[in-house]
Amino acid sequence: MLALLASGSSRSSSNNKLAESENSAQNSNMSWGIELWDQNENLAIHTNRGIDALDKFANFLRDRVAIETEYAGKLRRLVKNYQPKKKEEEDNEFTSVQAFRNLLKEVGDLAGQREVVSESLQLQIIAGVTLLSKTLREDRKKCLSDGATLQQNLTTQLSSLDRAKRNYEKAYRDSEKAVDSYKRADMDLNLSRAEVERYKNVMTAKIQQSDDAKNEYANQLQKTNNLQQQHFSILLPAVLSRLQELDEKRTRGFREFIVGAADVESSVAPIIARCMEGIVKAGESINEKEDTFKVIERYQSGFTPPRDIPFEDLSKCDPDSVQDSHYSNSTSNHLTIRGTMSANKLKKRVGIFNIFGSNKNSLTADGQKEDFSDLPPNQRRKKLQAKIAELTQNIAQETKARDGLMKMKIVYEANSSLGNPMTVEGQLNESEHKLEKLKVDLKKYQGFLEKASQVPTATSSPQATRNQLQNGHRTSRHSNGSADDHHDDGDDQPDDAGSLSSSSASPESGLGTSHTSLPGSGQGSANENAIGEDTYYETEVETLNPVGKCRALYPFEASSEGSIPMSEGEELQVIEIDQGDGWTRVRRENNSNGWDEGFVPTSYIECTLYA
Repeated sequence: MLALLASGSSRSSSNNKLAESENSAQNSNMSWGIELWDQNENLAIHTNRGIDALDKFANFLRDRVAIETEYAGKLRRLVKNYQPKKKEEEDNEFTSVQAFRNLLKEVGDLAGQREVVSESLQLQIIAGVTLLSKTLREDRKKCLSDGATLQQNLTTQLSSLDRAKRNYEKAYRDSEKAVDSYKRADMDLNLSRAEVERYKNVMTAKIQQSDDAKNEYANQLQKTNNLQQQHFSILLPAVLSRLQELDEKRTRGFREFIVGAADVESSVAPIIARCMEGIVKAGESINEKEDTFKVIERYQSGFTPPRDIPFEDLSKCDPDSVQDSHYSNSTSNHLTIRGTMSANKLKKRVGIFNIFGSNKNSLTADGQKEDFSDLPPNQRRKKLQAKIAELTQNIAQETKARDGLMKMKIVYEANSSLGNPMTVEGQLNESEHKLEKLKVDLKKYQGFLEKASQVPTATSSPQATRNQLQNGHRTSRHSNGSADDHHDDGDDQPDDAGSLSSSSASPESGLGTSHTSLPGSGQGSANENAIGEDTYYETEVETLNPVGKCRALYPFEASSEGSIPMSEGEELQVIEIDQGDGWTRVRRENNSNGWDEGFVPTSYIECTLYA
């Protein structure tokens, strides 16, 4: 059964193919000159409409080219507008940002492919359609002109035949009348022989004229039939066949141009597909865990979290101490209100302790300190490592350049015709100088990195000092390891004055310092402090007890108010640790006035805090 069905289906398919081949063969034998011999006007209208349709297709392609060009231009502007700015280049390390940059690149490639489509359609398809349309219109015009000439010739011949026929009809009627007149005259006995002979001569002439007209009519009829036969069998079919070929050429061109336009689109499809693959690949390259790690690596300060705040049991304290504490609080409030600068001068105060503000050689190009001591420890080490890597690469490049100059000098010395060795000597000296400077900088930054890697943990957190502020006064750790309030032999001492000095003297806080916190600083003035306030500070506020000691690693020249100079190896007392702004408050024992205190860069000293 299946075999029968299969054989039946195969026979039906073969029959269909045979029918299609017969139809195509029959269609190929169809000719406008034979089938449409009498439809000349309709064929002229049809061919004109066909060429108009071709022109319409050309206009469609022009509009599409304009759209493709505009689309490509807008894509390129879009990519340009969303290109990362220079200030955003530091975010290139994140996978999401890299993926977006790759996406922009692929979209730019897509714009390029749309431009290729536009140019190909313009150069290949539209130019071809325009040329074909122009050629078809010229050929059609010639065909219609030839057809009109043939039709005019046939019409002229038909007119000649019609005239010959009318002449023959008139001559025949005249001859019949002449015969009738002769017969009547011949039978009439009253007429003379001469008159009868006249009627006979007229009859003979009319008969001869009729015969001549008849011959002319026959001749014109033969000529007309011959011309008409030739017109409808040879001449007109030839013209109509040319019109048929013209229309078929237009139709065939229409097909080729449509397929060609699709081929133009298909030619860029693989590249567009690769662009899409690139966009997908860019999206898949995003790694949220890697970005999270990079965020940590970028912003990790290296500071340790603040320690727990100890509980202070006031019931176990001496009542006098509690009273002193209340007195300290009131004194602190008094100093906070009256011992600092007004709010209008906060911003101005920030620059007072900015030591590097007046020393531009100690700043990097982006405004940071040369040793990056203003950065948190972790970020500082990262910057120093990057700087060391950069210097190492520059040294390697400069070393190669120097070696090349030395080889060139040796060659010039061996053969002076190649060049003068002295011309290389200056370049070699300059390269040696540059290399030596790079090595000095490398050694300096390696020292910065080594020091940054050895920063004590206790000083790494700017919160460490703040956690020592308990209930409005400072808790200090003495060398015996006990935490106690600041009192000197039972004398009342408002320790919050030290806290005030800490918060007001910090270069980052922007607040003014009291007269006692920075001796000789000259911050008090008659306009800012009431008369007698300086006396109050001198009599009521005592110096802060040291919280550790430090040793100067490098010499430091004080260049702004609030800082003190120090020499390399000098030992100082630490009275306030770094608050996170890169400055440590120290004190120097001095025979002249008993002590000398101020701020020094934290990166210039090595601190050891009391337990």
